[in-house]
Amino acid sequence: MADPETSNPLESQSSESPQLNASTAPQKVEVVVESPSSQAEVNISGELAIFCLRVLVSVMMVHHGLEKFHDPQGFAEFVVGKYFSFLPGDPVVWTFIAATTQVICPIGLALGVFARISALGLMSTMVFAVYFHLVDTGLEGFPFAVVENHNYIFELSAIYAVIFFYFVCAGPGRLSAFRKTNKITYYPKNT
Repeated sequence: MADPETSNPLESQSSESPQLNASTAPQKVEVVVESPSSQAEVNISGELAIFCLRVLVSVMMVHHGLEKFHDPQGFAEFVVGKYFSFLPGDPVVWTFIAATTQVICPIGLALGVFARISALGLMSTMVFAVYFHLVDTGLEGFPFAVVENHNYIFELSAIYAVIFFYFVCAGPGRLSAFRKTNKITYYPKNT
């Protein structure tokens, strides 16, 4: 007979472990992952600045899509057909894709609903806009030239692209409709 003080308690537990019933449904397990910033104070002014930037840049983008809807044939002929001839299919289809992206995605970004996907769509249209302007007018002596119009032609598109890139990487911030939580739910496999 083994001495209770010298016997291994793990050995006795393994022989007495309950058997899993294969007919029962797996139990839902939630794991909360804390980020280092979750215990810190919220930077209200920073979150408000991100919110204002997100909403303002979204509101400013909508009219670019509406302009394309206003004259899709002109945009298709003089921009898409001329500068993006490498795109497959009808230039009018690409015009409607860009216009729809520039009307729908700002709504998602402004509200914080599918914000990263919305920002990715908007960033894509701005990358095409930067390409268009660089092919059309070149660098215009960037970065040190003083240009007649007081800013480079590609400047606004490049700024938009960088702002949307920020939202693709960082997300919409805390002041959004779909705020990301740090909960992970999974169903463990029965073994």
